[in-house]
Amino acid sequence: MAIEVAVMLSVAGLFAGMMLMSVIGRRVGIARFRRDPEAPTADGGAAEGSVFALLGLLIAFTFSGAASRFEDRRQLIGEEANAIGTAYLRVDLLPDDSQPELRDLFRRYVDLRATVYESALDQSETSARLSAGDALQREIWTKALSAAKRPEAPI
Repeated sequence: MAIEVAVMLSVAGLFAGMMLMSVIGRRVGIARFRRDPEAPTADGGAAEGSVFALLGLLIAFTFSGAASRFEDRRQLIGEEANAIGTAYLRVDLLPDDSQPELRDLFRRYVDLRATVYESALDQSETSARLSAGDALQREIWTKALSAAKRPEAPI
């Protein structure tokens, strides 16, 4: 609680300081303009240029961060698809009578994972689908493990 109060006081102090400096700067600017009406147009170019350069840099960093997050997400989705495909192919190593059920569970899991990405904006729906996906993963694992432990399973 004390930290929150300290943060709020710091924010309020910074805001008050910015407002005070803004008023002081405006008054200094008005006083300069009264002394020399041509001065603001002569001195403003360098300040404008630096402000626009900083704004451009900020926008560039923002887009760079967004692009890298997009690429990271794309890579993770590709790795997940590859892992699911590999696991699906390894179902062939299990006894023949357990394969159809596991393949059906994998299809349901892939369909569920695809809908997770479609409903990413709805947090509660995404959480529910991720939980359902975890439950399907556990079911697949349990059934695959029990099929692999059967005596007729190839080793």
